[in-house]
Amino acid sequence: MKTWLISIAILASAVGGAFVMVQTRAAPTQMEREIPVLLVDAIEARREPVFFRVNTQGAVTPRTESNLVSEVSGQIVEVASNYVSGGFFRKGELLLRIDPRNYQSALKSAQANVARVQTQVAKENALANFALDDWKTLRDLNASTGPISDLALRKPQLAEAIAESISAEAALEKAQEDLNRTSIRAPYDGMVQEKRADVGQYVNTGSQLALIFATDYAEIRLPITQRELALVDLPSADGSSLPLPVTLTSQAGKIQHTWQGLIVRSEGVFDSASRVLYVVAQVEDPYNQSGRNGELLRIGTFVTASIQGRFGGALFTIPRHALQRGETLWIIDEQQKIYPRDVQIVSTDEEYAYVDVGLTNGDRYTITPIDQPLPGMPV
Repeated sequence: MKTWLISIAILASAVGGAFVMVQTRAAPTQMEREIPVLLVDAIEARREPVFFRVNTQGAVTPRTESNLVSEVSGQIVEVASNYVSGGFFRKGELLLRIDPRNYQSALKSAQANVARVQTQVAKENALANFALDDWKTLRDLNASTGPISDLALRKPQLAEAIAESISAEAALEKAQEDLNRTSIRAPYDGMVQEKRADVGQYVNTGSQLALIFATDYAEIRLPITQRELALVDLPSADGSSLPLPVTLTSQAGKIQHTWQGLIVRSEGVFDSASRVLYVVAQVEDPYNQSGRNGELLRIGTFVTASIQGRFGGALFTIPRHALQRGETLWIIDEQQKIYPRDVQIVSTDEEYAYVDVGLTNGDRYTITPIDQPLPGMPV
């Protein structure tokens, strides 16, 4: 009994001590939670005059390209040193020659035939004059009072001789042209793109000799969309509007090359498959034959084009990556806190959006992408 009472006393003492400790312990210190401050880049909004630009791409092609073909048949006996792929030539230069001997013989034969028929015409003229004189003599002697016939005046024979003369002269002209065509000359200043015949080869009329192109201008077909069309004033077909300046660039490794050109025309219809309109840019003297243009713009080069468009007025130029959902900016207020604001976009390009409504001069906005931003977040 005594042991049981001692156990109860010890238990009561332990419970009482625990109660006292709970009642007398110090309250925990309350730690204020600090909201993290985001580090962002900001830009101050300013209205500035904006000229819209349309960016597009295309490949460089020659303005004039020709298949050089033979107009006569024969064996090629001579080629020029610049009659090679990549060779430059000037208008009128000899590129190759076909064996002219048969055509020289044909020319001499045609010349002889012309001389023969001209003699025949002169002979028939003389005989006709003699017949007329005889008729006049008989008329004066009253031996003949009727009109003289065309046959008596040898008019049919004279007409036949004149016809043969015309035919002979035409044959002479053709023989001369055929002889001239044995010398194939450049039709313009240009370059040989592909050589398709060489010395010793026999060619027929119509055989392809080379693919050539003119080097006076290069052209680039550039696609633009219907939305982009509203940003530019294309040259009109009647020439009432000026060509549009265009800047062309091409990247070769770490080096960027630049050329200046003009949009000179559009193709007039939207492509039914891609729904784009092709405009044509021209660059003068792409191979720098004049020595004034610097970097060569080779045919086949793929270029990026920036076309100067219309004046858009005073607008805010916003980096596109600063926008969320396409039209929302996060504005930084005077307390360095961010708040969303919708803006009205007039136009966009690959890098920028152009805003008219929703900003005022001096507004600051963040251009740093923020993961799950909330209104009032400090930055």
